[in-house]
Amino acid sequence: MFQKDLLKGKRILITGGGTGLGKSIGQRFVELGASLTICGRRLEVLQKTAEEFREEFGAAVAVQQCDVRSADAVETMMNRIWQDGPLDILLNNAAGNFLAQTDKLSPRAIDSVLNIVLHGTAYCTVACGRRWIEAGRPGTVLSILTLSALQGAPFTVPSAMAKAGVLAMTKSLAVEWGPKGIRLVAVAPGPFPTEGAWKQLMPEDRSRDLEKGVPLRRVGRHEELANLCSFLVSDQAGYITGEAVVIDGGKRYLGGAGPSNMLDWTDEQWEQLRSRSRG
Repeated sequence: MFQKDLLKGKRILITGGGTGLGKSIGQRFVELGASLTICGRRLEVLQKTAEEFREEFGAAVAVQQCDVRSADAVETMMNRIWQDGPLDILLNNAAGNFLAQTDKLSPRAIDSVLNIVLHGTAYCTVACGRRWIEAGRPGTVLSILTLSALQGAPFTVPSAMAKAGVLAMTKSLAVEWGPKGIRLVAVAPGPFPTEGAWKQLMPEDRSRDLEKGVPLRRVGRHEELANLCSFLVSDQAGYITGEAVVIDGGKRYLGGAGPSNMLDWTDEQWEQLRSRSRG
């Protein structure tokens, strides 16, 4: 299935592609022949990742500094990208999340997640979709969800809300844009450790027994997620649209989106978490 040229000739944009899961998925896309563009807010991080890919795979990876929370910035980025030719695939990966008691969240904290995850994803999706439709071209949008998008989750409520909105967008546009030859699909990963987000979402008190909450008794490997994403954006998945594929080792059937022990945390434990996050 994963022949070397599976994604050859495909121009792909990954939002938040400089680190974490976005970087791992981008590496797999490049290995399979894709022409890759990565975007994010930190230019130096993007350039470092692009250079790594160039040195290791000989791939020409383009970078675009862009804050997807700004609709104007997204339009400017898409105009720059389209000057070199249209995209074939958009991967909505940029996200923000943190653990917190919902009743203590400020409006600014709520917006900080919604603006990236929901608004940013919508801006990028509509910007690509409009260009594809105007040109009469097909296209594919893949969005990275969370288990909380399917079933909710305590203490990460803004993310659950935003990702559920992205899931609704995926299902809705799969119908609206299907006659235009545009597919929308999504992936809902379980626990896949990353250097950045993992520290925010998996403090020691939460991560200690994490694997016990996964029937397969382990966390996911990045290459497993990257392979699934590669298949879904390839022509081999050309009849799949509107679907959210879960890759979680069976976690949602055993333990849901979050461990119940957090419901009994004291204010002191929450303050320790906030202190570590600020530090």
